[in-house]
Order: sequence, then structure tokens, then C-alpha cells
Amino acid sequence: MTGHSRHHRYRIGHRAEWLAACWLRLKGYRILARRLKTPVGEIDLLARRGGLCLVVEVKHRRDHATAAEAITARQWQRIARAYDWWRMQNGAGQGADEAVRFDAILVAPWRFPNHVQDAWRPGL
Repeated sequence: MTGHSRHHRYRIGHRAEWLAACWLRLKGYRILARRLKTPVGEIDLLARRGGLCLVVEVKHRRDHATAAEAITARQWQRIARAYDWWRMQNGAGQGADEAVRFDAILVAPWRFPNHVQDAWRPGL
């Protein structure tokens, strides 16, 4: 995204995260947190449906393929560390009773969001 001011990119990202949260709500998820900042990283969206906790990275680009390519393995590792930190702080998921899934929601202009389930798994 060249040629856009930092403020403009921030607004676009914020709008993409709002759209992604709405998309998840339509699918029956409850949004636990948006833009969750931790000392070890940030989680764009944290959502839950039943016993499943979703850790979601949202990317906005000109098309879904470019958005998918913009998420690096290093980012996923930072997101996983942020989730571990959050889980420990909140006493959530002590043990194997909570299922967690790392998803991506890809946002592009004039397209429905693309919800990529199980986009990444820690340790792979």
C-alpha cells in the first residue's frame, strides 16, 4: 500500500477488523477482544463459539491472495505468543479443555471477507 498516509492505512485496517468481527458474529461467534495488545504481540480478534476459541489475524489488501501472502510465519508465532500470554493472564484454557484455532480473515475491496479456518498451527 504505497502512497497512503499512515493514518489512512490505520483507518482501513480498523475498518477491516470491524468487518471481520461482523462476519464472525454472523457465523455465531462472540467477540471477546479486538486489537488485543499484550507485551509479546497483538491479536486482531479473539472470538469464541461454544468450546472453541478463535485467534484471528485480519489482513486487508487489494485482493485476497495478496492479503494471504502478507501474513508471515513470524507474525503467526508472535500472535501465538500473545494468545499464550492472554490465556495465562485470564486463567482460560488451563489444560486441553479449550480448543483453540488460528484463523485468518482476508479483506479486499468490494469482496466478501474470506474466512480461512485453521490458517496456521503452532509448531508446524
